Amino acid sequence: MDKPSPLASMWAKVQTWEGFLVCALIFIVLMNTALSPQFMTLGNQINLFQLSIEKIIVALVMTFVIINAEIDLSVGSMMGLAACAFGYLFQMGVDPVLAIAIVLLIGAAGGALNGFFITTIGLPSLVVTLATLIGFRGLARVLVEDRGITDFPDWFDALGQQGWLGPVPFALIAFGVLFVCLYVLLQRTGFGRKTYVIGTNRDVAAFAGIDTNKHKMILFIMSGLVSAFAGLLYAARVGAVRGDVALGFELDIITMVLLGGVSIFGGSGTLLGTLLAILIVLNLRNGMALLNITGHIQTGVIGILLIASVLLPRVDVSTLLRGKKQQESGS
Repeated sequence: MDKPSPLASMWAKVQTWEGFLVCALIFIVLMNTALSPQFMTLGNQINLFQLSIEKIIVALVMTFVIINAEIDLSVGSMMGLAACAFGYLFQMGVDPVLAIAIVLLIGAAGGALNGFFITTIGLPSLVVTLATLIGFRGLARVLVEDRGITDFPDWFDALGQQGWLGPVPFALIAFGVLFVCLYVLLQRTGFGRKTYVIGTNRDVAAFAGIDTNKHKMILFIMSGLVSAFAGLLYAARVGAVRGDVALGFELDIITMVLLGGVSIFGGSGTLLGTLLAILIVLNLRNGMALLNITGHIQTGVIGILLIASVLLPRVDVSTLLRGKKQQESGS
């Protein structure tokens, strides 16, 4: 059997969703480079990641949740709760290291709360996490009320404001390490295979002997824990916390995951696709910011991307092309 030519293999890759994302990313980078001379500078490239680093960290674990045919709308509120809880504990005189440990436990507990209502009570994750989105945000506002908390230790602020490897900040290093670990977990282990199987058909997974409730509980605890970690990174980067920390972040996070080709119905998608979508969203936002396009318009563009990320993967381009050719031949 003849091997396909290099051009044919390249075209086959381009026809995949990830191939489309690569082409879109190249186009956006070229446009940004042409429109703004500051775009390709080292400082801007680091800034591109640093301003959204907390979102892209949470997007990695959200990939697992959505592949598993669930959703976690409470991640932004958990980030805000974690940041506010750290500020409250620090203000109360708790040792900062102990406060960090307590905040991470709060994140895990919040994820376990979501998991309990979803797996044990049997409520839909959309309903449960919508409720905890409101609850976690309300608790964050109770902790700090209307005031801002500042004056954290220098070493804590340095986590988000100073470079650790040259100009590269700690949060970006953490993102890289987390991506590699989660990529291996999803694509190379039994845990990842179970995530796909449960997302494809939960009943079939249960008949195969997979403890679906336990697996979902682990995923929601992971989501809460990583969201709390991201909230701490946000507090370190900004150097202050308020009750509206990370408000609305879940929109960008879910958009990145769905744009990456992860099916909203579960069972398909990859972390590589999520990474490509992250780069697209970050470059779009950065390019618009360099052109002085307002935040409201940027949010509108992200909303359009969210709709497109759900609709476009359901369109079979090859089928459309065949149909067009048949129509032309018939005429």
